[in-house]
Amino acid sequence: MTTALAAGVPRAEGLLLRPFRPEDGPALVEIHRDPVLRRYVRNRVTDPGGAARWLAAEDRGRAEGGRYSFAVLEQGALVGQVVLKRGAPGSAASEVGYWTAAAARGRGVAPRALAALTAWASETFAADGLVRLDLFHEGDNAASCRVAEKAGYPFEAYVPAAPPHYPLDGHWHSRPAGSAGAAG
Repeated sequence: MTTALAAGVPRAEGLLLRPFRPEDGPALVEIHRDPVLRRYVRNRVTDPGGAARWLAAEDRGRAEGGRYSFAVLEQGALVGQVVLKRGAPGSAASEVGYWTAAAARGRGVAPRALAALTAWASETFAADGLVRLDLFHEGDNAASCRVAEKAGYPFEAYVPAAPPHYPLDGHWHSRPAGSAGAAG
């Protein structure tokens, strides 16, 4: 992997994906007021200080090469996040994640952004040994299951709960890096 490749950004039709910026803080606070989002995210943003800490952690993850988080914008507004959790250099598998703001749900934003992240990760990290992308979500999150399948991540198995961080059973979706998948 080269730094130039890791610095690139995924491309999705009708969306702009880019690293988060400090000016995204107020939108993060507003988006995280949504009770559905709060139900499924572990790192909640509740105030400007929390937004600053969240943004700093995302920047650190990118600088350390283990977490590539992208703001998803539609018509200039922050509507979501997609993230690649790379882990150790040379790892065969990486994890992807995402969330979508309440106002953007149901319009195909998450599947398009996830498909773009998948293509970017596959291209960017192929030479570094990436061969599989995994996606996990809580078992009661049917919307996330639909997003995964639309973005080409078929269901693999049930994952048992592991409280306190994972209080409910979950789903594991996976796909080979570089494989084609639909988004819509």
